Amino acid sequence: MVSHVESESGPTSASIQVDDAQATMQSYEGLLFDMDGTLVDSTAAIEKHWQQIADELKVDRSVIMSTSHGRRSIDTLQIHDPANANWDYVSRIEGRIPIEFGQDASEIPGARALLEACNAADVPWAVVTSGTRALVGGWLGVLGLPRPPCLVVAEEVERGKPDPSCYQLGRRRLGRSEDAPMLVLEDSPAGVQAGKAAGCDVVALTTTHSASQVEAAGADWIVPDLRSVIIHEREPGTGRVRVEIRNAIMRGGRAAAAAAAAAAAAAAATQPPPTS
Repeated sequence: MVSHVESESGPTSASIQVDDAQATMQSYEGLLFDMDGTLVDSTAAIEKHWQQIADELKVDRSVIMSTSHGRRSIDTLQIHDPANANWDYVSRIEGRIPIEFGQDASEIPGARALLEACNAADVPWAVVTSGTRALVGGWLGVLGLPRPPCLVVAEEVERGKPDPSCYQLGRRRLGRSEDAPMLVLEDSPAGVQAGKAAGCDVVALTTTHSASQVEAAGADWIVPDLRSVIIHEREPGTGRVRVEIRNAIMRGGRAAAAAAAAAAAAAAATQPPPTS
């Protein structure tokens, strides 16, 4: 369950600079997607929900918003309303969000095409979310997105993101080993940290946070939205899917290493041959 938090310059398209020439190809045994902010642009809906909760609890709206993004609702309620920090209550209030505020939600650009490409190529994928099963089911119903073959929801893990247990569970449910190369797609710093701690590569979207925030969390690649992630054919032999990441903001993690290697190679190519 998330709410929108925007700091620094915010995740606006005007503040994002991408290099169209930069693209990388990686191979993975499966993909693990966050939900809110990654597949669904639910920012306005979640904001209205938490503002409503804040008013009911007589808590300052800015305070509850700043403590909820990328965090499970039960963890936020443990801070502000411990008496209702239980799964029955959380499932009930989250289940209302798509019903009451569904008109304020939309697909993240590229989400439907990417999920359909995963299904067409028979790529193992899962949704791993800080939201409840009720919230996930509601969004899928409202937006008609492809249903995940595997799902990990908030009530199934003891600790929420940035704890890596949710992504570790997602990998196990896909039948993958602990050292299997996996790609996590996230939007929040807590989610990025969870993916990295689980031993996965992470593509971070700048849909809810600034590039510098997800970079600081350890993202390997930073992209504006899911149109930058392209599914290619499976590798013969290994069966791993080839994933192209394009238009990335080349910062941090493997992206920075790749850029440094490319720069070094280009510099070496321009050096004159040694003279005898």
